[in-house]
Amino acid sequence: MNLKNQEIKEILTSLTIAYVEDEKKIRENMSKTLNLLCNNCIDFQSAEELLNYYEKNSVHIIITDINLPNMNGIELIKKIREKDEKIPIILLTAYIETQYLFDAIKYKVVEYLPKPIDYETLIQALLKATKDLINNGNYMIKINEKLFFNVLNKELLTIDKEKIPLTPKELKLLNLFIKNKNKIVTYEEIKNQIWENSYEVTESAFKNLINKLRNKISKDSIVNISKIGYRLNIKD
Repeated sequence: MNLKNQEIKEILTSLTIAYVEDEKKIRENMSKTLNLLCNNCIDFQSAEELLNYYEKNSVHIIITDINLPNMNGIELIKKIREKDEKIPIILLTAYIETQYLFDAIKYKVVEYLPKPIDYETLIQALLKATKDLINNGNYMIKINEKLFFNVLNKELLTIDKEKIPLTPKELKLLNLFIKNKNKIVTYEEIKNQIWENSYEVTESAFKNLINKLRNKISKDSIVNISKIGYRLNIKD
């Protein structure tokens, strides 16, 4: 699929990344960077922690260091590949070793990056991983048990792949919520993103839009945080 980098970056902002690194300082710094690029980065200090989370939750991209205690990055990737052959994986290492390179190819790793990693190298690796995700058709965000959002085509779909029509404003609002899923989006942020002139938005128009979208995706999915804004609750 021929997409521009800007389009791929837009899709990346809607994704969840699982990242494992046992060195605390490196993990904290990398997580901060990743959270600027994607919707959500969940970090772990061991392969076992990531696997436990992965078995019960949805993630779109996995980034792992090779040198981890108990179970190393290659062993982690092997276990992931037993369940999912397509999820993009980026492998990080402080050392370039031939055997690791062979293993990275064997287990279809998107990128094998030497540490320390510079920002531009990380961006390019994530864009490549996102493109792989798109080409494999794995760009669906689960809204609830019955609905999914197609990040690429900006479509709300039922579990049977039936398209639920959305008005332009409803689509903008849903996209805004998804980019900030499980986070509060303030009233002002919603007005500024959805309407050209936020000062002219009436209370009636605002609530009407929220209620229309709620009726299409379920009232429980969009929660009002009194005097602050709204939050889209998604349980992966």
